[in-house]
This record gives sequence, C-alpha cells and structure tokens, in this order.
Amino acid sequence: MTPVFEGLAALGDPFVLLCIAIGAIIGMLVGTFPGVTATMAVALASSFTLTLDPVAGLAVLLTIYVCANYGDRVPAILINTPGTPASIATTFDGYPMAKQGRAGVALTASAYASTAGTAFGLIILVAAAIPLSRLALEFGPPETFALVLFGLAMMISISGSNLIVGLISGALGLLLATVGRDPITGADRFTFGVLELSDGIPFIAAIIGLFGVAEIMADLARSRDRGAEPVRQLGRWWPNRAELRQMGKPMAIGAGVGAVVGAVPATGGDIGGIIAWSQAKRASRTPQEFGKGSIEGLTAADTASNATLGPSVTTTLALGIPGDSVMAVMIGSLVIWGIQPGPSLFVNRPDLVFTIAGIMTIAMIVALGLSLLRLRGVTRLLNLPARYLWTIVLAACIVGTYSVNNSLVDVGVMIAFGVLGTVMRRFEVPVGPLVLGLLLGELAEANLRRSLEIGGVGTILESPIALTLFAITALALAGPAVRRRWKQRRSRTTSPRGTS
Repeated sequence: MTPVFEGLAALGDPFVLLCIAIGAIIGMLVGTFPGVTATMAVALASSFTLTLDPVAGLAVLLTIYVCANYGDRVPAILINTPGTPASIATTFDGYPMAKQGRAGVALTASAYASTAGTAFGLIILVAAAIPLSRLALEFGPPETFALVLFGLAMMISISGSNLIVGLISGALGLLLATVGRDPITGADRFTFGVLELSDGIPFIAAIIGLFGVAEIMADLARSRDRGAEPVRQLGRWWPNRAELRQMGKPMAIGAGVGAVVGAVPATGGDIGGIIAWSQAKRASRTPQEFGKGSIEGLTAADTASNATLGPSVTTTLALGIPGDSVMAVMIGSLVIWGIQPGPSLFVNRPDLVFTIAGIMTIAMIVALGLSLLRLRGVTRLLNLPARYLWTIVLAACIVGTYSVNNSLVDVGVMIAFGVLGTVMRRFEVPVGPLVLGLLLGELAEANLRRSLEIGGVGTILESPIALTLFAITALALAGPAVRRRWKQRRSRTTSPRGTS
C-alpha cells in the first residue's frame, strides 16, 4: 500500500490543488468555445508548465484534459457544435433535446454520464497500468519497433477515408523525426548548421504550430456562421425518475465501449462516442428516437467518450505509445520533466499511477460540480466574437513557444508548422499521423537499427510478439479497404437487377 500513500500524498500540496483549480477553469472554458480543442489547450499550457514541478505540471495538463471533456458538451447541446471532437456524438441527441425545451436535462444527464465514464476509465488506469507495464518489460528492440509501427498504423487507419494520404502524413512525420542527432552515432543530421536543431525539431513549438496557429488560420478562413442559433431557455434542470432509469443501460454500454476504444493507441473519445451511440441504438427498445432527442443516445455517447480517458493514459504511460492526440502532446512535456513514458515507468514509479489517478479524480469532481451549476450566462460566452478569442490564443502561442527555450528559432518553427498545418487542413491531409511520426520516429529508428545490429532481420522475424504486432498492423491498414470493397460487393449482390 506504500505506493498508494506516496502517490496520494503528493496531492496534499496546496500549490498542486491550485494548479488543479486553474486547469479546471481553463478546461471548462476550452470546451465551451468551439474550435479551441483540448489538444490545442494542452499544447499551449505545456509551454507554460515546463518550469513547474512535474506533479504540479501534470495537475494543470490532466485537469484541462478531463474538464475539456465536460465543457465541450455545452456548445454541442446548445448550438449543435462540438466544443471538441470528443463531443461530436453529443450533438446527435443533445441539440434535439435542447430544441424540445429539455436543454437543462440534457446538460445534467451529460454531466452524470461523463462522470460515470471518467470514473470507470480511472478504475481501469489503477487496475491495469502496473500489470501492463510489467508485461511490456518483456519487449526488446524488435517488439518496441513493432509496437511503434502498430500505433502509427492505428492513427493512419482512423484518420480519414484516403489511406494513401494518411501514409504520406505519417511518412512526413518520420522524415522530420530524423532532424537532429543520430540516435546511434550522435552525428548531426539535416540541421543545416542551426545549433537549436541539434536535439531535433522542438516538439512543443511544432505542436503549437500544428494545433494552435493552424487552427486559428483555418477558423479565420471558415464562415463565421456556427450553424445554429443558441438555445437560451434551459427548461427543467434535473432528470426525472423515468429518465434516470433510461440512462442506466446506455451508460453501461458506453463505459464498455469507451474502455476498449481508449486502450487502442491513437484512438480517442470521438470514435468511442460514435461507436457507443450506434451500439446503444441497436440495444434500445426505442431506436427510432435516436437522433431525435433520445436521452439514451446522449448518455451512451458521453459515457463512452469520457471512459476513454483512463485507458488512454494507461496506454500512453505504460507502453510509451500515445492513446490519443492529447496524450501525444503531453508526452513531450513528460520527457522534458525527466519522466520517460514506457514499460519501466510504472514499475519503477508505481506511486505515479495513484498520483495521476488522484489528479484526474479531483478534476472529475470539480468538473461535475461546475457542470451542475445553472450557468445561464454561458450562452453569452458562445456569442463572443471569434476575433477576440483568436487574438488571445495567437498571443499565447507566440509567448508560450518563446518561453520554452527563449529562442526565436522555436517561434520560427512554430510559424512554419502553422503554415504546414494550414496547408494540410486545406487539402484534408490528417495531422495526427504526422505528429505521431514526429514523436515516435526516433524511437522506431533506434530500435530497428539495434535489432538489425543484434542479428539482422532474423531477430525481428523470430519474435512472436513482433510478428503478432506486424500482423495486427497489416490488418489495421488493410481493414478499411477490405470493408469498403466488401460493402460494395454486398450492395451489388443485394440490389435489384434491372430489366431489359
């Protein structure tokens, strides 16, 4: 029990609690404003928290992560616009409920479902993190290389309908990861004499450019129309007994789906919410109400999207493979703090599991309390002109990037990646594979080269774990194309034949 007490004792510091409070406010506001994603917020906050103690820094970043998944339900329900991608499925039934005069019930039910999902995910974090780390200690260079490829393949396979474009994005990330010192010999590569690039492309600057600057430029290029008039009459606030009974089964479905989806590298709450919504519809006695204001659909989606949080953290820290885009950003901060995600982390620091779970639990309780307040003034926040918000965010991007290393080169990298991210969004090239390739490229290269130096290609092919991961990777990449062709063939065989 010593690791439990050691981990929770770190939360007794008043400064850590203050950091949680600050993170909760930021996270709720981030979720409330459409377009400001949790990934963007964590990327910006990372640059300001690097000087903090690791526990205090984690308190800010993890609380933003948790609370953004509560605040994003507000615009999803009131204006039919997801605050973050995780609340996409919330709009399916949340906004129809609001249009029916049940906005208050929708917001409260969403808060309950989000809390249930988060709590279930945290149980998985506490129960699975250390055993998974011990299992992963069996991984050598071949297995680690195969695991990195698996994580990258998962991100590519879910990033869009065009697999080739996703592969190009991932390959670009791997190429950019070669900038800096050779992981084996230590020789400089592709630095072009710029000393600041010797340690590689500054990751914090790159992600702020990709998720901050690019998002600002993309939003300014889009129409100002948010697509729906905010619902201002919240109506009844508390669900009645019948509605509470309806919420039980879909919440259980959402928790199960979210736990599985969250454990898969590179997935996230958006995928979990959509899958859970469709599964709850199949299991419902009233599937015809889904999409028209069903409290079952709302709670299934929100439970699932929040249930992914705990498993995502588990995958990230135990295996060193990001569970979702927010975790990909957070790994950069962890490495700078001297916390190297991977199999040895929780084995050597088991107390860290309980510190992280404690931070996320407090954040969950605070977010629930804020969500249950009758914040009728929130509709006014939704009408705030975007130009004011983006001016503040852009200033934070510049100041935050510069403050990491006090380097104008980092600011230049941020601007370059901002332009790159804007171009990628313009041509619908997924950013996720690039980020994952940039983050994991050095790890993949180092372990591949070590494997080849140990015993050549045979070393990799002789590992059952590596071969299994390679097979799953191939299925992940080929799966979408196979399903698409199967559906096309099925539609041809079931369609009525024309008459001559």
